[in-house]
Amino acid sequence: MKHVLICLSLAIAMPVMAAENPLTDSPTWEDMRADVMGDVALQDGSALFTVDAPYRAEDAATVPVLITQTDPGPAISSAIIVVDENPAPVAGTFTFGPAMHPLKMEVRVRVNQYSNLRIIAETEGGSFMTGRFVKASGGCSAPATKDPSAALADMGAMRLKMFTAAEPLQSGQRREAQIMIRHPNYSGLQRDQLTQLFIPAHFIHQLEVYQGDEMLFTMEGGISISENPVFRFDYTDNGAPELRIHAVDTDGNVFEQRLAKASAS
Repeated sequence: MKHVLICLSLAIAMPVMAAENPLTDSPTWEDMRADVMGDVALQDGSALFTVDAPYRAEDAATVPVLITQTDPGPAISSAIIVVDENPAPVAGTFTFGPAMHPLKMEVRVRVNQYSNLRIIAETEGGSFMTGRFVKASGGCSAPATKDPSAALADMGAMRLKMFTAAEPLQSGQRREAQIMIRHPNYSGLQRDQLTQLFIPAHFIHQLEVYQGDEMLFTMEGGISISENPVFRFDYTDNGAPELRIHAVDTDGNVFEQRLAKASAS
């Protein structure tokens, strides 16, 4: 009976241990650190925020990354998502307005091979880093879910989903929202399934999200942001009836929509 209990306790503990998947030593990061951060000192960010990402990703092309601020004191003004082993390691650089504090945000990224996925957050107290090690491969070259003509047909369509209802809208209430944008976000490493030729890189590289005239967050994105980008986040509502999203892709296409909070579902 004692041996059975030991085996059961190990079976329970192993998934928990695997889920922790901390950052590992990375010669790749050491080689590119100066290119990403210059000589900025990086402090341990584990007391400021957590990063949740799967140890073994179900889909390397859409790996969820959740950043949750655990110390609500200092405001996180910006954050960089870095996937060490990706062809273009900096997935995105985000800036945050006051309404995003304390930060809670989920983004989906591509992971091309087993890699550290790190978040570097900026506060008035300096730069802080933590992250997770993710087992995934082929995310940047994975075929798109639609053929090119179909993907372009509804490119730029947007949808807002609200997870916390507020009727009527109340200024100062903490709410949770999700923005979905239709865009193939081609990485330049994918092949056309008919011609087998590489599809040129074509992705959203600028994104701005406002509630009324107040900026919630902006993003400078790269090829590592997933197809049909999804951004889920908490924010403090200012009573404005809608969110305004402005996006620009690398082909110069501009997409802008105003999405009503009250009708979002």
